Amino acid sequence: MQSQVEDNWFKEWFNSPYYHLLYKHRDYKDAEFFIDNLFKKINPSIDSKILDLACGKGRHSIYINKKGYNVTGIDLACESIQYAQKYANNNLDFFIHDMRHTFRINYYDYVLNMFTSFGYFINEKDTLDTLKSVYKNLKPNGYFVLDFFNSYKVIQNLVRSETKEVEGIKFLITKKVENGWIYKTIEFNHQGKAYQFKEQVQALELKDFQKYFEQSKLKIVNLYGDYSLNEFNLMGSDRLILIAQK
Repeated sequence: MQSQVEDNWFKEWFNSPYYHLLYKHRDYKDAEFFIDNLFKKINPSIDSKILDLACGKGRHSIYINKKGYNVTGIDLACESIQYAQKYANNNLDFFIHDMRHTFRINYYDYVLNMFTSFGYFINEKDTLDTLKSVYKNLKPNGYFVLDFFNSYKVIQNLVRSETKEVEGIKFLITKKVENGWIYKTIEFNHQGKAYQFKEQVQALELKDFQKYFEQSKLKIVNLYGDYSLNEFNLMGSDRLILIAQK
């Protein structure tokens, strides 16, 4: 039986407290390590304005702000934004916003999209609308950084089924690949009730991004394969990190 690609699955799952529980182990040190290396490479001036697109609970935004930068984080998940807003200050703001729509025209020096927060949409138009909005959000000559997984390696090393126990809840996680999508199903019981959530991400490759970026007038200027910013290698790299310029 083939899987049905579901529209807007992320609205329900990303706003669930169980999402934050399951992924509470996500390491701030990884995020900080990447940001430190990235900023050494792109060398933004201290007065740069930075947009964190699909910021989640704001771990990248918060750290960038601690380094002295003006940062705006936007995300569709209100639960995540409510959490992130606890860290807001004069140079750090968070807003509920759909990344398919332009936020501030010609305003940002850098737009960041981190930790595979892309490839969620069924319709190609939505994917292109996101990148066209990135283009509009950027100042002339501004930069877009997109951090995606290396879908080739993810598929080659896919763990089909596993169980994770977090705070007494046993999450059964199953994964599969079909028709260019990577599907994850999360099932568990809590307080006598059965739950099931889904994640689905397009298995986008470099050639796909090259096509989409070109259609959105974004020029790819650098390509990396991990958070140390080593060269991208299809067989071995964990990440596919693209830096493009308006």
